[in-house]
Amino acid sequence: MAVNIIATRLYLRVVTQNNMNNTKVIAVSGMSGAGKTTIVKQLANMFNCPFLLFDDHKDKNTYPQNMKTWLNKGADVSLIKTPAFIKTLNILQSQTNTRFIFIEEPFGRERFSISHLIDYVILLDQPLELCLARIIRRQIQHPSINSINSISDYLNKYEDHFREIYISTVNQVRGNCDLIIQETLSIEITSNHIRNWLKAI
Repeated sequence: MAVNIIATRLYLRVVTQNNMNNTKVIAVSGMSGAGKTTIVKQLANMFNCPFLLFDDHKDKNTYPQNMKTWLNKGADVSLIKTPAFIKTLNILQSQTNTRFIFIEEPFGRERFSISHLIDYVILLDQPLELCLARIIRRQIQHPSINSINSISDYLNKYEDHFREIYISTVNQVRGNCDLIIQETLSIEITSNHIRNWLKAI
């Protein structure tokens, strides 16, 4: 009971602080290869606002050790941990008075540890084959010693369970987001569409 009371007080304090400075946290979500990082950076540039990237704050403990088992047990995204990401976002909220903070958060509001910090979720709901092509292209354009093996290993995992993980997590976000981008459009057109939507909220 005491733990629940402390957690509730912390939640209310964070929400109150966020509302006081009136800065809205905009989460851009989607599967790997959907274009989250590019869109976040574009929007941050358009509005002259700060941004945070999910991948910059993950570590060896972020994901469950066995992702296939995690998927088979229900794909609970709250088991994906990014304490450094949440800490940085809290600090940024307390220090900025910009209209928005843009974050790359693949799982929208679905992770319990960060959901209360997010005001709006934009889902880049792009075709699976397009996202896969972008991931492979990224590996080819930024080769390493083991690039071919990395691509082969990724495709094996994609066929075995990654594809189903992407489908499951996107479905979770889709049911609790504020804007869905399903059209396959250029970065410029997509960013302008989101910008116009944000200006209207």
